[in-house]
Amino acid sequence: MLDDFLVRAGLAAVGLSLATGPLGSFVVWRRMAYFGDATAHAAVLGVALALATDLPIGLGTLAVAMAMAVTVAGLSARGWAMDTTLGVLAHSALAFGLVAVSFFPTVRTDLSSYLFGDILAVSRPELAVVWLGSIAVLGLLAWRWQRLLTATLSEDLAHAAGIKPDRERLVLVIALALVVAVALKIVGALLIAAMLIIPAAAARSFARTPEAMAVAAVILGAVSGLGGLGLSLWQDTPTGPSIIVVAAALFALTSAIRRV
Repeated sequence: MLDDFLVRAGLAAVGLSLATGPLGSFVVWRRMAYFGDATAHAAVLGVALALATDLPIGLGTLAVAMAMAVTVAGLSARGWAMDTTLGVLAHSALAFGLVAVSFFPTVRTDLSSYLFGDILAVSRPELAVVWLGSIAVLGLLAWRWQRLLTATLSEDLAHAAGIKPDRERLVLVIALALVVAVALKIVGALLIAAMLIIPAAAARSFARTPEAMAVAAVILGAVSGLGGLGLSLWQDTPTGPSIIVVAAALFALTSAIRRV
C-alpha cells in the first residue's frame, strides 16, 4: 500500500494536520504569525548546517528552528518590539540559509523542495517521522492544554492560578520547532506558517469552543492537504502551493458562510 507515492503523500498531509491544527489555533489566538515565519525561515539555515556537518536534514532543521524559537521567546519575554524583531530575524535567517546552501552545488537544483516542499517525494521513513513528530506535538499540547489556554487568555489569570506564562510560551515554541522540522519536506519553509495559520483561521469562523476550533482546524488542514494533492494532479501545479491555495479557498468559503 505504501509503495504508492500518492498514498504516502496523502498520509503525510493528514499526519501533519494533526499537529498544525491545534498548534495553529494557538498561533492565531496569540497572534504569533510572524513568530511562525521566523522559525520556519530558519529551517533553511538548518538545512545548510546539516549538509555542512553530515547530519540528517531533519535534525539540523530541528536544531536551528529550536534555537530560533527559544531566542524569539526570550526576546519577547524581555519586552522587545516583536514585529520589527521578528521581521529582521525571519528574513535574515532565510537569507543566511540561502547563501549557505549555495555553497553546496548538489543542493542548488533541489532548493525549491526546501522552500516550497516536495510532498510527492516523501519516503516511508520520512512518513514515519511526520507521524511520530505530529503525535509528539499533539501529546505535548494535550498535556498542557488547560495551562496553555489560561496563559493565552490572560497572563495575570495564569499567575493567579500558579501557572508560569513564560514556561507555557516555551512549550509552544518547542512544539512549533518540531512542526517546522517535520513539515519542511511537505510544504517547505516559505509555506509552513500558512499551513499553521489558514486552517485555524478558517475554523475560527464557526467554532464555538477552543477544543472545537482545534478539531476543526485539523479537519480543514487534512482537507487542504488532500485537496491540494488533487489539484496538483489535475492541473499539474506545484503541490505545496496547491495545498495552501485550497486552504485559502476554504478560509474564503467559511468566512462567506459566516456572513450569511
